[in-house]
Amino acid sequence: MSVEFFRDIAKPVVSGFGITARRLKHRKVTVMYPEVKREQYPRTRWRHVLKRYDNGLEKCIGCSLCAGACPARCIYVEAAENTDEERYSAGERYAVRYEINMIRCIFCGYCQDACPTGAIVLQKDFELADYKRESFIYTKERLLEPLPQVV
Repeated sequence: MSVEFFRDIAKPVVSGFGITARRLKHRKVTVMYPEVKREQYPRTRWRHVLKRYDNGLEKCIGCSLCAGACPARCIYVEAAENTDEERYSAGERYAVRYEINMIRCIFCGYCQDACPTGAIVLQKDFELADYKRESFIYTKERLLEPLPQVV
């Protein structure tokens, strides 16, 4: 084999080592997860939460605008009428059944944008892994934030 052949092969290899050597000078971004978590970007959207008013009533009025805005069609809302004896939300209706199929969700945030009352919010909780497919159907009970503490 000729010297030119080895020179042609060695040039890209040496160039690659040069890139690696320059990269070693940069700050490392690896963290010891889950003990240390990296800061999320300001517009991060992950886990869905159904919000409540300060008095404990649900903000969701069962209008299904979130389901209509969802491009993945992963939201199902079944509405019912509020009565004076049983009042769940501030509006005339409330969501009897509210489900999100998290396997289909693309976390676009259109449901949050479409909601007129601000009931559905995507928060920064990104640890959504599970072992069973059934557990990725988030029901209303799982989505609702806890009742506010009475002081």
